[in-house]
Amino acid sequence: DLIVHVRDITHPETILQKATVLSVLKNLNLPSHLLDSMVEVQNKVDLIERYKPTEESALAVSALHGHGLEELKEEIEKKILTATGKKILTVNVNLEGPQLSWLYKEATVQEVEVMPEDGTARVKVIIGNSAFGRYKNLFPN
Repeated sequence: DLIVHVRDITHPETILQKATVLSVLKNLNLPSHLLDSMVEVQNKVDLIERYKPTEESALAVSALHGHGLEELKEEIEKKILTATGKKILTVNVNLEGPQLSWLYKEATVQEVEVMPEDGTARVKVIIGNSAFGRYKNLFPN
């Protein structure tokens, strides 16, 4: 669904390495959307003083120090959701009904926050458009 190209930005041949990787990927005849949506990660930025990414869309990280990893995670999540046609939603469910069970079967449940005072829960899920459409038809409230 997604290509993440992690580069050692301190390597003296980093530009040549990038060109080689891109050439190999193009020769694999991958779908163009994979190449177009590739995430470029420039690692080891902690070793370069006042580092600025060399490409506008590149993400600067230091895996050693954790710098930029949250932004990388967010970018990967965003692109994966786009590529797979899924979204992250929070839905309110009645715990006495079958909604929660259905969500566990048909979606990826990330978080459940139970509201004991009214027998409901807020459920954070990753779900595709068609599955969400089925959910709304089955459980209109």
